[in-house]
Amino acid sequence: MIPVVEGVAGLNLAAQISIDTMKAEVAAAALDAGASYVNDVTAFRHDPEMAALVADRGVDCCLMHMLGEPRTMQDDPRYEDVVDDVRAFLEERMARAVEAGVKEERIQLDPGIGFGKTLEHNLELLRRLDELAAIGRPLVIGTSRKSFLGRITGRDVTERAYATAATSVIAFERGARVFRVHDVAATADALAVAAATFGRWPVNRPTRTTTTRTT
Repeated sequence: MIPVVEGVAGLNLAAQISIDTMKAEVAAAALDAGASYVNDVTAFRHDPEMAALVADRGVDCCLMHMLGEPRTMQDDPRYEDVVDDVRAFLEERMARAVEAGVKEERIQLDPGIGFGKTLEHNLELLRRLDELAAIGRPLVIGTSRKSFLGRITGRDVTERAYATAATSVIAFERGARVFRVHDVAATADALAVAAATFGRWPVNRPTRTTTTRTT
């Protein structure tokens, strides 16, 4: 992974490089190589050194909700109220990160669409995303090509760009501002039209709203 990060950093693009890892050792190596954003799907729960690393380096981070572990997260996930439960989790993890020295303005939050959620949970999170946006930190949404879209549309994983764009527009209207996708052009165009229609930010896309390619 390090040669890839170094290679992208060497291009001097106007883009932020994110490392998706739950391990502080991997994150540190990636930051040394030119990354400046840590995306931890465990919200700093897996590695007790991760929060301190992010704080010490003064980099941006994303804290994501996930029920259980990656191997078990889809084994009959249950919630009292999925939105209330996810909000409480994100607020608690953000508070813990701030206590560890991470500046609040460096934190973005991800409700973890598809990570320990059923189809109904995912749709409920999208419907009530404004309740998570009310926390006050940028929301990251990653619906791209996910299986729940396949269940709704009947499309293969390679044919879900339109469904992804639809969920991204819904999420944008409800307060999301960062979108992790495979089909960048299609999603960016859909968001540009949504932005022009809703009038919440200019079509030329401010720095707080980004689309990133998922690998």
